[in-house]
Amino acid sequence: MVNKVEIIKTAIDYIENNLSEKISLSTIATAVGYSKYHLHRIFVETVGLSIHNYVQRRQLTESAKLLVFSDKSILEISLIAGYQSQQAFTNIFKQMYKKTPNEYRLCEVFYPLQLRFDLEHTVTEELLQQEMQAEIRFAKLTDIPAWLSLVDLVIDGFPNLNSADYLRELKKSIAEQRALILEKNKIALAVMSINYHSGSIDFFGVHPLYRQCGIANLFLNKVMNELLTDKDISITTFREGDKADTGYRKFYKELGFSEAELLVEFGYPTQKFIFSPKTGGNINE
Repeated sequence: MVNKVEIIKTAIDYIENNLSEKISLSTIATAVGYSKYHLHRIFVETVGLSIHNYVQRRQLTESAKLLVFSDKSILEISLIAGYQSQQAFTNIFKQMYKKTPNEYRLCEVFYPLQLRFDLEHTVTEELLQQEMQAEIRFAKLTDIPAWLSLVDLVIDGFPNLNSADYLRELKKSIAEQRALILEKNKIALAVMSINYHSGSIDFFGVHPLYRQCGIANLFLNKVMNELLTDKDISITTFREGDKADTGYRKFYKELGFSEAELLVEFGYPTQKFIFSPKTGGNINE
């Protein structure tokens, strides 16, 4: 895992240093000295996105920041983001942010599609299912830095997330013992906040390097058997066909959640998913 992580870190360093350029898989592979096929495979395995999607989301995020915090024209921002025309930039921006660049600017609120993918700190020892199950616990205030570091890694799953509002809600969840965490050496491998009254999972994130370890099933088992017993458990995510979805609908379906009603949350179109203990779900490995 360490070698793979080092390759990805090198590729991401190159991407971040060249966000205003037209970046392709070939140019990155050449710059870091790896086969583009090998680089593509391990990038998707590690980050959960193709290099094309990661670059696009990072460029749009930096563009959104400029829209809110600078006086640059939309055309200028389009060119900085590597687009040859303002119309092409506007089209993809609206697909991902659900607002035109001008509408987004007028809202005066920045939120990211994709933050820099930081793999500076990772757990290298093997993780055992029994140990992980036993170590899922309620989060404490001292866990907040590790929790927020994981939020940065999985921000792609939470459109319109405002960091200040989120921190306030996180502190409240911790105080009310509604926030669960699995951590190793001060690195959050997975976090989840729940609502006892509604039976909803308000936030759920698993570290990309450990998504194949069965952690999601362990959290769902704990919630279903210990915390939200005899309740239908709900979670919201992207609607079908949303180009901003990096795989979360598929992830929840594989866990056993079923589609429910369409919603709009914080101005963003979403869909509720339900997991019913009565009908069961795919919570096995």
